[in-house]
Amino acid sequence: MSEKPKTFSELIDGDTPILVDFYATWCGPCKMMQPILEDTSRQLGEAVKIIKVDVDKNQLAANKYQVRGVPTLILFHKGKILWRQSGVVPAHQLTTIIRQNTQVTS
Repeated sequence: MSEKPKTFSELIDGDTPILVDFYATWCGPCKMMQPILEDTSRQLGEAVKIIKVDVDKNQLAANKYQVRGVPTLILFHKGKILWRQSGVVPAHQLTTIIRQNTQVTS
């Protein structure tokens, strides 16, 4: 039996830290973030979930978190914002930031 998909609120309120990439399909720097996010996901494994939110299709979420530019990365844990930054973040820096803010050691 498959698990019911979780809402955005359920995801960010969970025990697992969530890195949300607010992006747009037309955004060049957003496309640069894709391999960085994949690398970060490989390095951190199951310790952190990374999800992408298309701001054009999810304007309510983008507005709620005052996303003014893309890409904007927001790190959530148990519903709280631990860190946020707009623009491209290098993979090694992103991994370090996540580890510092969540005590993830993988």
